[in-house]
Amino acid sequence: MTGIRLTAPAPGWSIDADVVVVGSGVAGLTTALRCAAAGLATVVVTKARLDDGSTRWAQGGIAAALGEGDTPEQHLEDTLVAGAGLCDEAAVRTLVTEGPDAVRRLIGTGARFDTTESGDIALTREGGHHRRRIAHAGGDATGAEISRALVDAVREAALHTVENALVLDLLTDAEGRTAGVTLHVMGEGQHDGVGAVHAPAVVLATGGMGQVFSATTNPAVSTGDGVALALRAGAEVSDLEFVQFHPTVLFLGTGSEGQQPLVSEAVRGEGAHLVDAFGTRFMLGEHELAELAPRDIVAKAITRRMELHGTDHMYLDARHFGAEMWERRFPTILAVCRAHGIDPVTEPIPVAPAAHHASGGIRTDLRGRTTVPGLYACGEVACTGVHGANRLASNSLLEGLVFAERIAADIVADRPRAGAPVTASGAEPSPLTVPEARTTIQRVMTRGAGVLRSADGLAAAAEQLEALHDSAVRAVAAHEPKVAVPGVEAWEATNLLLVSRVLVAAARQREETRGCHWREDRPERDDADWRRHLVVRITPERRPVVHRTRTEAFGPVRPAQAPDCAAAPPTRPADLPEEP
Repeated sequence: MTGIRLTAPAPGWSIDADVVVVGSGVAGLTTALRCAAAGLATVVVTKARLDDGSTRWAQGGIAAALGEGDTPEQHLEDTLVAGAGLCDEAAVRTLVTEGPDAVRRLIGTGARFDTTESGDIALTREGGHHRRRIAHAGGDATGAEISRALVDAVREAALHTVENALVLDLLTDAEGRTAGVTLHVMGEGQHDGVGAVHAPAVVLATGGMGQVFSATTNPAVSTGDGVALALRAGAEVSDLEFVQFHPTVLFLGTGSEGQQPLVSEAVRGEGAHLVDAFGTRFMLGEHELAELAPRDIVAKAITRRMELHGTDHMYLDARHFGAEMWERRFPTILAVCRAHGIDPVTEPIPVAPAAHHASGGIRTDLRGRTTVPGLYACGEVACTGVHGANRLASNSLLEGLVFAERIAADIVADRPRAGAPVTASGAEPSPLTVPEARTTIQRVMTRGAGVLRSADGLAAAAEQLEALHDSAVRAVAAHEPKVAVPGVEAWEATNLLLVSRVLVAAARQREETRGCHWREDRPERDDADWRRHLVVRITPERRPVVHRTRTEAFGPVRPAQAPDCAAAPPTRPADLPEEP
């Protein structure tokens, strides 16, 4: 354990439970429903409203071998190819073999997918898939439908939910085992201010961390809170350098920041073309699948073309769909485009890459267990080994679904117990980052750790991020009047800074280009030195320490030990300590 925790008031109220699930997307609500059905007292904590998580923004669909002629083995092969040599095959095999039945159980929960005239589930293609295996709902509103079905089921089951609550830190007992979480409820109600949920099992399903970048498809609540909490608790994170930038995000103008509208890959799956300002299809010849190549390849091709033409966007041309198809198949995207003054029926859509999905996260095993006993992670916040260096399109909803069921089964079988929460002796609250630093962090990350990376850019980003961290430490030590005051904005900024520092520390070490980690100065993939995972912990001094796994295998997830090497960043592969 690190002994690190956020500066926050002591909990003023508490709830007792068997399990607390943090997050209300497909991963969190599936876990909660399964645990509650088994008789466990389950509490769901969510940062906004119950239906406000990242799941509801998913447009394309959920991938599973449901179609005639398709098999889990073919789905596995496509996933391994997209993952660029770093997928854990056991995790992928678990995903693709258990996925079809998990989707059917989701339908049994109430999710309604689009169907063909014969009544079969309608399937489409997305990037990296050689077959139509993407189930969708409402044309391009799959996530919203899945969220609706799960939220309805949670309300019908009368689960205890705490909305508008930012999770702060993990509680542990005297043996270092999970004993619950502290959280802050924003607004008046049954619970208000800082409180605690005491539970021997905690499931983090907090979604992504896209808000570390200036432009992202992630909602405003995606500030890396789960990853930051896990790091402070002493857990390991892995593959954090692999941030997928979605190739086709609606371009809203130079300098546009915050959540950006997504133009689903399913639009390309139905036959849309990527073109430059002259109408030239530039993906032809780039990859055998052209516009349906894996996302890292498409994002890189768009970026190269933008550099070649000196512009900040390309175009997605689907005028040949016609009005009827746009209105039937992609009504949400059509409405969003028209709201921004663009009519896809009559003109190409301006698009550019933006931060989309974290392939890495809190390191887990096949049952969702982390390196902290009693702490589980599921969905985008987790690193199961499924995605490797680049997530295959629409595997994320399936991953959340499959591994949520596995986590619930493990908790139900184990029926964990914990002692009373204790505070680590000598633990000092972590200095908070001032809220105004949030924009600075995002711009630093966009410049130095965005789609294009280099040693110089990453070093500059690391220097600026460390300066922000050191400034917060000095402000507390010197009792400066401008020290950050505990509150949601300061806690979020502190989480963003920690996650950014760890991401950049890993990205600096990976001296190659692989998947969605693109190093301009190291343009080739290097399997000899880098077909391995990078595992990061933070020291009690709040410094990231990076280890390499011995092979490309994901490796067992063991209880975390105190880091046994210096925190100074190594500069060559031979200097990087291997995982003990």
